[in-house]
Amino acid sequence: MKFSQATDYALHAMLFLVTEDPEKPVGVQMLAQKLGVSQTYLSKMMTKLVKAGLIQSVSGASGGYRLRRKKEEISFLDIIHAIEGTASLFECGLNHGSECLIQQVVLDAERQMEQYLESKKIVDVARLVKTE
Repeated sequence: MKFSQATDYALHAMLFLVTEDPEKPVGVQMLAQKLGVSQTYLSKMMTKLVKAGLIQSVSGASGGYRLRRKKEEISFLDIIHAIEGTASLFECGLNHGSECLIQQVVLDAERQMEQYLESKKIVDVARLVKTE
């Protein structure tokens, strides 16, 4: 199982945003430079995060992005779903339906992973970064 590079960028961008002043928008150019990524590609990820309601876009000369939700509420799963979507990682291709034992095992593992990622808040990682 592998998450896309877009998810990597989004997680790092959100980590940066939770450490910044919540009232001051962070420009995409500065954010891309800090992360060492393409501004164009990062803009696409930020748009997905806006659509998911995690951040908001602020227009104007001193515009950029800032958190829309409280930083203590934003989980890794929220960010991953914003970028990757919520479709299941596995679907039985043999049309066994819900009685497919293989699918049941994989879906159970996926549920456990999602519960773990939901319990992990991006702000908790930000606090660890600040103490290092």
